[in-house]
Amino acid sequence: MSEVSETPHGDLLVILRHAPHGSLWLREALDLALVGAAFGQSVSLLLMGDGVWALLQGQGSGPLGQKGTQSTFEMLEMYDIERLYIDIDALEARGLTRDDLLLPVIEVPAPALSAVLAGHRQIVNF
Repeated sequence: MSEVSETPHGDLLVILRHAPHGSLWLREALDLALVGAAFGQSVSLLLMGDGVWALLQGQGSGPLGQKGTQSTFEMLEMYDIERLYIDIDALEARGLTRDDLLLPVIEVPAPALSAVLAGHRQIVNF
């Protein structure tokens, strides 16, 4: 996947902006996405800023024993959460490529971010 379409994307967009460890933001965002999908919502994720680190392959638990999120990301498909958007500028700014990521993503350049946002009825920012 690599392009943002012009068609509506879904009911709920969950934006992940925080690194995977050091807070509960990522865990809370993923829990919200899973609950939304379990209740029949069409859910998408958008990883921006330090949130791009969340999809890095091979992550384990955090320094304070925080549970890793790799298994949760691997469950997304079971909940029909298949649209994972990533801010390509944030990815490149951190020296990462799509090959470093756990799952396939839809790369979104900065000018197309507004189209992703506009394509969802509800947006929750973590």
